[in-house]
Amino acid sequence: MSTPVKFNLPAEEIPKQWYNLAPDFPEPMPPPLHPGTREPAALSDMQAIFPDNLIEQEVSQERYIDVPEEVREIYALWRPTPLIRAVRLERALNTPAHIYYKYEGVSPAGSHKPNSAVPQAYYNKQAGVKRLATETGAGQWGSSLAMACQLFGIECVVYMVRVSFNQKPYRKLMMQTWGATVHASPSLETDFGRKVLADDPDCSGSLGIAISEAIEDTVKTPNTKYALGSVLNHVCLHQSVIGQETIKQMELAGEEPDVVIGCAGGGSNFAGMAFPFIGRNLREGKSTRLIAVEPESCPTLTAGELKYDFGDTAETTPLLMMYSLGHTFMPPSIHSGGLRYHGMSPMVSHARKLGLIDAKAYPQLQIFEAAVLFARTEGLVPAPEPAHAIRAVIDEAVHARETGEKKVILFNLCGHGMLDLAAYETYLSGTMKEQED
Repeated sequence: MSTPVKFNLPAEEIPKQWYNLAPDFPEPMPPPLHPGTREPAALSDMQAIFPDNLIEQEVSQERYIDVPEEVREIYALWRPTPLIRAVRLERALNTPAHIYYKYEGVSPAGSHKPNSAVPQAYYNKQAGVKRLATETGAGQWGSSLAMACQLFGIECVVYMVRVSFNQKPYRKLMMQTWGATVHASPSLETDFGRKVLADDPDCSGSLGIAISEAIEDTVKTPNTKYALGSVLNHVCLHQSVIGQETIKQMELAGEEPDVVIGCAGGGSNFAGMAFPFIGRNLREGKSTRLIAVEPESCPTLTAGELKYDFGDTAETTPLLMMYSLGHTFMPPSIHSGGLRYHGMSPMVSHARKLGLIDAKAYPQLQIFEAAVLFARTEGLVPAPEPAHAIRAVIDEAVHARETGEKKVILFNLCGHGMLDLAAYETYLSGTMKEQED
């Protein structure tokens, strides 16, 4: 090929505003419900766990919200992130398709998660919060929030799903290096954690349980608020920097994507890439296809029910209208810890309901087969989560080869897998199962 493989933007192209898809939906989203009354939740119902400035973003109907300059200055540590054409993967697949990926693994924490961790820490600092409590699955969110809290001088405590706490010790060490306190969840630190362990001492944990513990910690500890790394509207808002940059970079590449793909657990990574493209489809009449990809063992969008459900296991959060497997669902201990969540972002769920996105699910062995092929062609070892997107990309590219279709495929490589090598060892040794016990 004659054009550059990598497409970079100058620092001044870091978005100055976040994009909010909510006002562009053709019909409004159902409101969250109070867990007790089952009536629409009031803003005051959220004040026990979130500062007012983030609550305002959560319910905002403004299409664009300014990014504070202090946040953009920290974004500049790694943003804009590169867009790369995967020419070696194209050659290996012998496909006429052009494959591009946005690489979010260049952030200090190695994933897309700091895009929301930094503004959340900033807004909590502005509100006078001294301590943040959170949960984390694979550890990407926990490490990102630990870094952001350190930059803004806020104490950070993380409840890490036990299976990932054991599988991914180096993510725990990253959090501790940035000054966070990390507990394996379910833990003995909270009433709910102790209850879960009393019922099942060997419980591997879930994001629903860890969220319950973090919220209990929040409401019982003075000067503490809760921070969530996915699912909620303000998180999807912050992640929109990904798609906004990518649209400009695809223009530099001189191409328009036919299909945009991202992995989906709670929805933040997929939303960050897809929502700006959905907005263009709705406002400008474009026809970009959007595909969310999830684990077959935790198939929220492909097999879940669209209903009001709790975001946590202990039933303390507002009820959200979302695709859900049920808040008591205990996902298998697959290596894609960031995708082991029973529900899906209400905004992503609403987009799915309206037919604005498609969804696919794959089993674990197919995911790691795709990840290894990508690593051996492109050189980057992907995290297991975005390997789901890679699996779908490969299928799209093979279909293009079989039909002769010259499509342009774009996906978000939301994090590197250098701290997931134990999972690769399990796969390469032949001992990985489709669903780990």
